[in-house]
Amino acid sequence: MKKYIMALDQGTTSSRCILFTKDGETVSMVQREFPQIFPKEGWVEHDPLTIWSTQISVATEALYKIGSSWDEVYGIGITNQRETTIVWDKATGEPVYNAIVWQCRRTADYCKSLEDSGYSNLIKEKTGLLIDPYFSATKIKWILDNVEGARAKAERGELAFGTVDTWLIWKLTGGAVHATDYSNASRTMLYNISELKWDTELLKIMNIPYSMLPEVKPSSSIFGYTDKSLIGASVAIGGVAGDQQAALFGQCCFNEGELKNTYGTGAFLLMNTGNTPRITNNGLLTTIAWGLDGKVYYALEGSVFTCGAAIQWLRDGMKLIESAQDSEYYASKVKDSGGVMVVPAFSGLGAPWWDPYARGIIIGITRATNKYHIIRATLESMAFQTADVIDLMERTLGRKITELKVDGGASANNLLMAFQSDILGVNIERPSCVETTALGAAYLAGLALGVYSSVEDIKENRKVEKIFSPKNDEEWRKNKKSVWRRAVERSLLWQE
Repeated sequence: MKKYIMALDQGTTSSRCILFTKDGETVSMVQREFPQIFPKEGWVEHDPLTIWSTQISVATEALYKIGSSWDEVYGIGITNQRETTIVWDKATGEPVYNAIVWQCRRTADYCKSLEDSGYSNLIKEKTGLLIDPYFSATKIKWILDNVEGARAKAERGELAFGTVDTWLIWKLTGGAVHATDYSNASRTMLYNISELKWDTELLKIMNIPYSMLPEVKPSSSIFGYTDKSLIGASVAIGGVAGDQQAALFGQCCFNEGELKNTYGTGAFLLMNTGNTPRITNNGLLTTIAWGLDGKVYYALEGSVFTCGAAIQWLRDGMKLIESAQDSEYYASKVKDSGGVMVVPAFSGLGAPWWDPYARGIIIGITRATNKYHIIRATLESMAFQTADVIDLMERTLGRKITELKVDGGASANNLLMAFQSDILGVNIERPSCVETTALGAAYLAGLALGVYSSVEDIKENRKVEKIFSPKNDEEWRKNKKSVWRRAVERSLLWQE
């Protein structure tokens, strides 16, 4: 008897597995953090084998925890940290280098050389993206140029590239399937989002062999089946989407104009723009949301690089809190940040600034400042960064946003959500299940596997847990944003 859809949620700091019922209820969840590797300032890496071992172990444990087995799983949905780049040997399955993480800025100078060579408009028109170290293309090139023997092997067709979803599919299928979905392909800076194919002109510019690239499939489709020798069962992999697109789907933003913000390691605001890519020139990205029922859906995206990662920094780097949950308790000990502003530009700034050379600052400190003010200012920085992106989106679309759906770990923080509502002046809607990234992957898999007949079936599952409404007025809002932007200006171009 099939009972559960399994979502593998491979994030930047942890691997998770969640088992959902058809009704979207969580019945089991296991999460395991793994080490972040910082070889140099601004460089971020993961061990691909650790990603794999933590992901397969939480999947097994999630079933074991409730006394279930693989026979009770309809199928698997995969969602993943996007842009993170892995290159491995096709014959051995061994990575040739660590995974280069989306946050890594090592290719900033090469990106600048691409801009200086006049490629910005070409890349924007083809991929919907800005030239930035964030995306996969320049990371692949770095590996080929810097790992001994890698380029020669790639040119002989011996190496495979994948974002994390592709790596997990490869491992789960015992190397039988080398594939990705539209949403992840659209984050590589190599995929033509209008023609729906790997772009040979961009591959030539970056000097990346076509033979490295995975097959691109609709987000809701059968990608393959697990290797029976691995888990003792042949289970379908039926849905794949990058984490932010999966969250948009999990929030049931199926109609044009609907949007959500995910507060994870970074914060990502996505708006469904329907079946036509909307290319802008103001710092918003155009991306593929998902492929479903023979159609491709697009989204506008604003990317904030540091969100929940700032709370980790308070915990692990600054030792100001003992756990992430403590941040709300400590922040509530003061009525405001006491004039302190924290700009958490640990790895540059994303939208609307797109400055890889920005660095973090704490400003506005006086003799009266204490650790509670710094904790509160760090929390508030998440809301300010989100407001910057929403302001940009409103100017781009020429209309006001009237409500915001939220999810991700930090959306459970009531103080942050109340401040977010205040700084935006709109209602914030938090669903009962804030794990919408995993839920979206489960829904995409469920559609491919026939668990759901349509997105209308899925909509019936959605429940709202809390709505936050603004308490402060427009003048308060303008003053707060003005101080924030002055602080941001001081962080720009610091490294350069």
